[in-house]
Amino acid sequence: METRFIQGWGLSLLKVALTGGIATGKSTIGEMFAKRGAHVIQADRIAHELMSPGHEVYNQVVAHFGGEILNNDGTINRPRLASAAFPDKIQDLNKLVHPAVLDYQDRWMDKIGEEDPNAVAIVEAALIFEAKGEKRFNKIIVVRTPFETKVARFAQRMNLKHAEARMEVMRRMAAQISEEEKARRADYVIDNNGVLDHSEEQVQKVWEDLVEMAKMARV
Repeated sequence: METRFIQGWGLSLLKVALTGGIATGKSTIGEMFAKRGAHVIQADRIAHELMSPGHEVYNQVVAHFGGEILNNDGTINRPRLASAAFPDKIQDLNKLVHPAVLDYQDRWMDKIGEEDPNAVAIVEAALIFEAKGEKRFNKIIVVRTPFETKVARFAQRMNLKHAEARMEVMRRMAAQISEEEKARRADYVIDNNGVLDHSEEQVQKVWEDLVEMAKMARV
């Protein structure tokens, strides 16, 4: 696919999105890129920060979904919020959180570009396409993995029984663009099936390509 030319590219860093469905192992792949020299930030961690007490996003989310999503200390209980949002109210949650997360990402990338104009900046986010944010990046990487691997990972992460994890994974997948569609719209697809050496090989090939593009942008 052709490289997306966005405002500022050629004078600044290469902007890359790393996305994929639930429990595909995006964070693991992001760590592999970071180890090779990429600047990586996770949209989920940004959202977690913005939904902490004292932030306007926190106030808006609590006002919309109610006090039942809160822990005793007033912090948002993420599993309760997910249960309240998926699948019927996920768009409501996205409208409250996404604009602030996108603004945070933009400010972070601007800062990285000022500090290291030759950098490759990677934003790891599950909902790049759903948030219609793909045009903000030069390249998009999609991570995918077999369904049963997703279920096993999610069960372990959330300490759920296999059947419960399967139902929750299916519920969340139904609220997102399909993995096949994401792969079709991606510049790179990494198959993260649990064999780390295979994932490392794919990441290395993509990384070499990204570094070469970053060099070309400086010519």
